[in-house]
Amino acid sequence: MNWLAFANAVALAISTIRAHKMRAVLTVLGVVMGTGTIIGVGAILTGFDSSITAVLNSFGPNSIIVFKFPAGFHAPPTAEERTRKDITYSEAVDIRNKCEVCDEVSPLLFVDNGLLSAKYKGNDIYGIDLMGVEEAYGREGQVDIHSGRFLTDEENRQRAAVAVLGADVAKSLYANVDPIGKPVTVNGHEYEVIGTMNRPAASFFGQDDMRVLLPYWTLQKNYPAFKDMAIVANAVDGQLPRALDEVRTILRIDRRVPLKKPDDFALSTAEQMVSDFREITSMVAIVMVALSSVGLLVGGIGVMNIMLVSVTERTKEIGVRKAIGAKKSDIILQFLSEAVVLTGMGGIAGIIFGWLIAVISRLIFPSLPTTVPLWAAALGLFVSAGTGLFFGIWPASKAARLDPVEALRYE
Repeated sequence: MNWLAFANAVALAISTIRAHKMRAVLTVLGVVMGTGTIIGVGAILTGFDSSITAVLNSFGPNSIIVFKFPAGFHAPPTAEERTRKDITYSEAVDIRNKCEVCDEVSPLLFVDNGLLSAKYKGNDIYGIDLMGVEEAYGREGQVDIHSGRFLTDEENRQRAAVAVLGADVAKSLYANVDPIGKPVTVNGHEYEVIGTMNRPAASFFGQDDMRVLLPYWTLQKNYPAFKDMAIVANAVDGQLPRALDEVRTILRIDRRVPLKKPDDFALSTAEQMVSDFREITSMVAIVMVALSSVGLLVGGIGVMNIMLVSVTERTKEIGVRKAIGAKKSDIILQFLSEAVVLTGMGGIAGIIFGWLIAVISRLIFPSLPTTVPLWAAALGLFVSAGTGLFFGIWPASKAARLDPVEALRYE
């Protein structure tokens, strides 16, 4: 077999497909849907991965988050995790005083009852994220001040009624007014606004900046029943592994964890949260590819069925070709080429369909950077062509085995 024979087989396949356009379109619909799903899912997962990774990395490459449960993406808390002691303020102080390679350490107290609201005059906003922090939190890369200033340690010690607002909270409550120096009422408690923050450069797509930051002791005074607290510690550059070891040692001593018992707290870093997230997306990708393969299977069966019909319809043509010297390999090449060209065209249509899915997703979620990765397009085309090759083998073999005398007599 040479390139000329291959080119002639492809040309003949294209001619046959053009002669039966509607049949060809209906035959490859399953291939188009399966390939399009692979492309679309690949584009969405790539954009989702880029967006979430940027958010997690915004915590800082040297940041350590201490909490009862692992931060980020993980399974629901186990029975053991639910019974763990709360992280305490004294543990944050111990880490600050004893961790030699921790640059900044800030406790993070948060109120999580889902019913919090903020008000200014006639404007209301619900679903705010109310947190109590110290001045060090503003130096850990979590805060980008838009106007005014951040909280001070003096205000924290005095339990001052001051607040720093997230971008969407400030926009909703003070649309055409400078919020600095104005009051804001949060669930019946009034605070003076001393600063506003820019929306984080990296945020979950469509997520509003609903943060309201108060001094740690102010929040603790106003909401004494809430004990959920985390600690954010920043390691010195290049010392993250050592900082993790020191923080773990300090906490195990403070919490009196026996030597042979596992930690009763969790230490999370941006790198670890990204790794956890990618484990989840890899499973999602596997499931979606498995589902899309059903479409390819249906499309492949359709291709095999049509190719068997084509062999029956063209029995006399096969007999003529064999009578004038065509070999079995020539007949196999003819029908395999037709199947591969048919599904290959379906694959190209599927790539366009998947690209449209990516474009529509980007229009619906403007902050989701959906792009069709090269590997997804190549995989879609390869799989679609492979489907035609696999499901075209039997019809091609059947055509090659026809007896030329019987084929010439066929009506």
